[in-house]
Amino acid sequence: MKKTLVSALTTALVVGAASTTFAAANPFSDVPADHWAYDAVSQLAADGVIEGYGDTTFRGNQNITRYEMAQMVAKAMAKSDVSAADKALIDKLAAEFSDELNNLGVRVANLERNADKVKWNGVLEYTYTSTRHDTQSAATKSKKNVDEYVFRLEPKAEVNKNWDVHARLDANGLMDTDGGNSDYNVKLKRVWAEGHYDSFNVKLGKLPNAINLISTTDDPYSGAAVTFGNDLKVTLEAGRLDATQFGDMARDLKGQSHSDFFKDGDDTANFQAINLGYAKNKFYGNTGYEHLDGATLDYAKFDTGLKPYTNDKDSEYKANIWFANAGYRFDHNSFFKAEYAKNTTADNYDDAYSFEYDYKGAQQQNKGSWGMYLAYRNLGQYAAPWSTYGDGVDGGQKGIEVGTSYTLFQNVQLFAKYFNGKDIAADKDAQKLFGRVDVFF
Repeated sequence: MKKTLVSALTTALVVGAASTTFAAANPFSDVPADHWAYDAVSQLAADGVIEGYGDTTFRGNQNITRYEMAQMVAKAMAKSDVSAADKALIDKLAAEFSDELNNLGVRVANLERNADKVKWNGVLEYTYTSTRHDTQSAATKSKKNVDEYVFRLEPKAEVNKNWDVHARLDANGLMDTDGGNSDYNVKLKRVWAEGHYDSFNVKLGKLPNAINLISTTDDPYSGAAVTFGNDLKVTLEAGRLDATQFGDMARDLKGQSHSDFFKDGDDTANFQAINLGYAKNKFYGNTGYEHLDGATLDYAKFDTGLKPYTNDKDSEYKANIWFANAGYRFDHNSFFKAEYAKNTTADNYDDAYSFEYDYKGAQQQNKGSWGMYLAYRNLGQYAAPWSTYGDGVDGGQKGIEVGTSYTLFQNVQLFAKYFNGKDIAADKDAQKLFGRVDVFF
């Protein structure tokens, strides 16, 4: 079935199902003619799931919008007498265009409830990093190269129409040493139950931070998160987390991070956070507050050359971090965002900020799509103790970061980053080269 038929089907469905007013306000991006969804819809048309249009001709192989593609998927979802193979195609298309279908009033959740109760996603990830740090001796540099892989499984199980259960299992290994016995253990990194009620969402268990800003991480904490609202959303989080993941808090004069800044057996922190977020059309913004306490600092280990966390050397770790960010999409290709965080408890290295410009972006399902970005970041380690930017600029560093992404094949993506700047406390030059290959399934 040629793409001319697919384009013709688009015309028929849009004319028959979409109002002129809604179509004119369509906010969704174009679907390139080589997108996998074209072939999927072609197969459904060939199987008679989607009916043809006139003489099956159209004026060229032009792009269509995601809204228009969603119209076709909605037609296919309405069919009940389809083969198992066509049903699988419809499910895949419904997942891809779920946001657009929801805007059309088509509940994708209804489709998912008719599918398998447990769904598996995963990724095989290979990462190479090479870091360089100037030391106190101008004639030497600290160097470290790491080759590692991660095999990750992320099951999702439906409980009922409102609740499901998520998990993440990771197996890590080092390529240069062929790992070791401990490297090949499969670890349960996250597990949580999630409830959906219109504009209200709740998560319970060992889960990643829902507030994903400069001072947060995707490392898990044990507790709960609640989000409610539509354009204006409020997120509340509370729980306990392992403070040893704050390795960026203590960086020595070579720039190396240390996770043993806390006393053994007393390194779990209490965690609470609130975020107020707004997103509308091309703009989004967030502001909020995070509080941590309870872990015990071990100043006897604090021989890294850094200033103490607080001048009074209070042995209890406390953090009060205020943050804000905003982003604006100028058009389909250009996006700019800025972030800032301030730890009002720390006496030094207590603020962090980032400015980033993004151009385009690699799409997992779209072969040949690509993107790049340019950023400047200054991440004081006490304001960004476990920053999400660790693939490039680490907490305790500042400088310029550039990166690119490319979809080599459908579900196969390449990433590269380069950081050039300084270790803030040591005031010495630092660089990092980062490369990654992700194979999604």
